[in-house]
Amino acid sequence: MFKHILVPTDGSELSSSTVSRAIEFAKEAGARITFFFAQQEYPIPLYGEGALLVPVTPDQFVDATKKEAERILALARAEAEKAGVASNSDTSVSDLPYEAIIEAAKTHGCDLIFMASHGRKGVAGFLLGSETQKVLTHTTVPVLVYR
Repeated sequence: MFKHILVPTDGSELSSSTVSRAIEFAKEAGARITFFFAQQEYPIPLYGEGALLVPVTPDQFVDATKKEAERILALARAEAEKAGVASNSDTSVSDLPYEAIIEAAKTHGCDLIFMASHGRKGVAGFLLGSETQKVLTHTTVPVLVYR
């Protein structure tokens, strides 16, 4: 049924668990995987009361986030390779990760997005928002949510 699965990952424990389960799912389905990491943009420093001080330059920030993305994606690809599942990876920079995820699914021709949900409920879920919820709301690609 599904032949190409996008698996967004951020390297968190929940995300790593989702990568493992997505690999099992892809193997059972005979699908390939594109692992995806949405890099944050450089934060805009704020001044005055409640200031946000960024201790690195924009170039240092870009280099660090790119290296982190490469590390996380390499781990996911290695796990897929070990399981015998074909995979590749991609990353992009965006302040809106859900938009980057949806765009990656379109760009790579994925027919399923397999992603984690932190399972926040009530006020916490409403206030913090959910990238998974935003993907579900805005994409036309089917989404499998793993908890």
